[in-house]
Amino acid sequence: MSSPASGSQKNESIDKSFENIAQHIIENHVSDKPLIIGLGSGRAVSKIVNLLPTSIIESCKFICTSLQIKIEAERKKLSVIDESLIPFLDIVIDGADQIDSKFFMIKGGGGALLREKILYYSSKKTIIVGDMSKFVPFFSRSVPLEIHPFGRTATIPFLNKLNGVPIVRTLEKGYPYITENGNLILDVMFNDYSNVLQLDMELKKIPGIIETGFFMRPANVCYCALENNQYKVYENPSNLTRQLS
Repeated sequence: MSSPASGSQKNESIDKSFENIAQHIIENHVSDKPLIIGLGSGRAVSKIVNLLPTSIIESCKFICTSLQIKIEAERKKLSVIDESLIPFLDIVIDGADQIDSKFFMIKGGGGALLREKILYYSSKKTIIVGDMSKFVPFFSRSVPLEIHPFGRTATIPFLNKLNGVPIVRTLEKGYPYITENGNLILDVMFNDYSNVLQLDMELKKIPGIIETGFFMRPANVCYCALENNQYKVYENPSNLTRQLS
């Protein structure tokens, strides 16, 4: 059994790996020329925001999907712009909840899946960052679905027919979680993820489901944070074949 101290050291090691990844992204994918950069949510994106040098802060503009990152960006004095310039996005940097062996992803643990997907599919280049626990052979967690409040109960029988077990996401005190778009989140566990492309299509046919947490387009670059301050980089991962233990 690991001691609290060893757990703390492991977290510090992973945090340092994220810092190294952030530095690599800044040096290799974000230059001093004017760029429009989309920012997702999570600790990896937070570290990137806080490591940005003055040259990039002064030359680039940023679109944020979550209030958490927007507040950090404003604190760092980034030039935060609105969604009207999304079609001109150069890069999106984001995290993921799980990444399978085909580099499909489940996202939405932070509740910003709709906005993240809009940015992700609009960008010229997509960069995803996650620690090694996020990289799995097959999906094994619930899929967040953004639901219109009027369809809260209407969607459930359809999800049951797909062998899904939905749970309304709630806050710590038991109130329903409300997205920044005014919608609800259903976290749905499925017993079969062998054909996620088909499952995603079936979910999108259900009235009331606004968006799913399945991201079926692999990122242009994936970073996997390892222990001991190390990380792996997967360039154009849809072209790679890899084995995960």
